[in-house]
Amino acid sequence: MDSMAKPCIGHTHLKVADLERAITFWRDVMGMDLVQRYGEQAAFLSWGGYHHHIGLNTWHSAGGTPPAKHHTGLFHVALLYPTREALVTAAKRVADAGFDIYGHADHGVSIALYFDDPDGNGVEIYWDKPREEWLWHDDGSLKIVNERFELAPFLAEAG
Repeated sequence: MDSMAKPCIGHTHLKVADLERAITFWRDVMGMDLVQRYGEQAAFLSWGGYHHHIGLNTWHSAGGTPPAKHHTGLFHVALLYPTREALVTAAKRVADAGFDIYGHADHGVSIALYFDDPDGNGVEIYWDKPREEWLWHDDGSLKIVNERFELAPFLAEAG
């Protein structure tokens, strides 16, 4: 199969307890546009005019609680930002909104930050470093690391 014919991940659809709260988070904190509502039970949001990057619904979860940490399910949805500056701006907006950024790492190939949305779904926001900065093992395989960095100076880059 040539690379043009391979599928890619197009969107994530999340079960949420409170649709309005979830819309507020994804729109106001994450900067997405509300594209469409499907009655009072679902909504679709995106960046840049796409039909949807995130779907939200309460079909089986209205008023529900987050899944337990030691059960199967979504670990996190990862959102790729085009520049380091865009990532810093997004991370600052998350922190300023009161969300706990409980993880942050330089993975060698990317800079990533981790937090939960209001429904306990894991969210990773990250920026890929230029390929020429990626780390490689002697055998030619990609070397992904987990080096912590100081969060406060990173967020201060947002001004």
